[in-house]
Amino acid sequence: MEASMGPEQVNREGFAAFSARAGDGVPVVMLNLLAFRPDGGAERYAEYGAAVTPLLEKVGGRIVFAGQASPPLLGEDGWDLVALVEYPSRQAFLEMVGSEEYRAIAHLRTEALTRGELHPLGQAPELP
Repeated sequence: MEASMGPEQVNREGFAAFSARAGDGVPVVMLNLLAFRPDGGAERYAEYGAAVTPLLEKVGGRIVFAGQASPPLLGEDGWDLVALVEYPSRQAFLEMVGSEEYRAIAHLRTEALTRGELHPLGQAPELP
């Protein structure tokens, strides 16, 4: 994943920490927070979704949940879509986003968004 000048800026420290754990073989769920451009962003993101699905399946990933977000109960900024995408490992995610096929379609995501965040989630320890 390369740094972009669009609505999504790569956090180099976060990406380095994520990549450092690529070989751990532990599944990872990616929290996607998405705000669409008002002029066709949702439609453009639907194009991205259709194009990325086969690539996601190729690395063993799956969409766990995707839904429209309601106005926030805490905080000021809301999101248009929230998605949870599970990958069998961090390496699987890196393979997908590093592929030629993904690089060919990544612009669709960027063109769809005014802002977006991607948070890798790990299994939390048992809570009391």
